[in-house]
Parts: sequence; structure tokens; C-alpha cells
Amino acid sequence: VQLQASGGGLVQAGGSLRLSCVVFGSMLTINRMGWYRQAPGKQRELVAAITSRDSTNYADSVKGRFTISRDNAKNMVYLQMNSLKPEDTAVYYCNADQGVATYWGQGTQVTVSS
Repeated sequence: VQLQASGGGLVQAGGSLRLSCVVFGSMLTINRMGWYRQAPGKQRELVAAITSRDSTNYADSVKGRFTISRDNAKNMVYLQMNSLKPEDTAVYYCNADQGVATYWGQGTQVTVSS
């Protein structure tokens, strides 16, 4: 499985971005897809995740603002980010969890200006 994330960029506070992650390989073998982020000097943290049964969970800091979704037919996972805040600035990584193995994309930079 290989992952490629895209969609990051520079946006003003209050704006929106949609991140995309294309999965090269079968999504049927993936138990959970997730988006993580890592800000400078901070640990990588889970932002949102979606299971193969479309169960979702979110970090408290993004609940109500971010939405994760998946399209198995297109091998895509998305993260819609609304009402962005400067503290959302980070490199965002796509993650695939097969249970026996975990895969990471290359990361995409999101910068939110105040």
C-alpha cells in the first residue's frame, strides 16, 4: 500500500481546505484510514479517522470543523477542513492501518494565517 496526500496550502483564518489521499493498493484490506498532523516542535497527533465500516472519530480540537470521508470506488480519503485556525497549521499525513502493518503518506503542508 502506498499513499499520496495533496491539497494543502496557505489559507486565511476562517477559510477552508480539502485534503485528499489516494491509496495505491486495495482499500478492502485497510481497517482504518486516518489523518494525522505534526506542528513544529510537537508530536504527531491524530486528527480524524474512519474505519472500513465508516465509523469516524475526531480530535476534540477539530470536532465540528473537520470531516473525514472515504470513497472506496476511487481509492480516496478526504479531509474537509472548515473554519480553519492558525493552530491548525501543521504538516498533515495520511495513514492506513491494516492491523498487521501501517502506512504513511508523504505529508502536505497546511498553513493558516491570522
